[in-house]
Amino acid sequence: MSTGRTHRIARAWTHSHEEDSGRRVVFRPADYAFPPGRQPRASLELQPDGRALYLGGPAPADRRSAHAGSWELDGDDLRLRLEGRADKRYEIESVDEQRLVLRRMD
Repeated sequence: MSTGRTHRIARAWTHSHEEDSGRRVVFRPADYAFPPGRQPRASLELQPDGRALYLGGPAPADRRSAHAGSWELDGDDLRLRLEGRADKRYEIESVDEQRLVLRRMD
């Protein structure tokens, strides 16, 4: 893993679906002040040791779906392997303290 970029993305992120466009997916830090909503937002926790946890929106019985797994960087490519979900690959478009912007590569 690229240590500089790993340091910036290894944290808890929450999906900011209002900012998505086309193949771009936008996340904000978990403590970001989102406007109130009816449904829980999806979140993605990327640990520095390569572990990942994805909490999806509401699933059956109004519970959030949880998927543990792993993540890795290969240059600007972020690869997610989550239990019960197809592997995902994203290009990191940008990352800073306030926003992670990914481009779907599927």
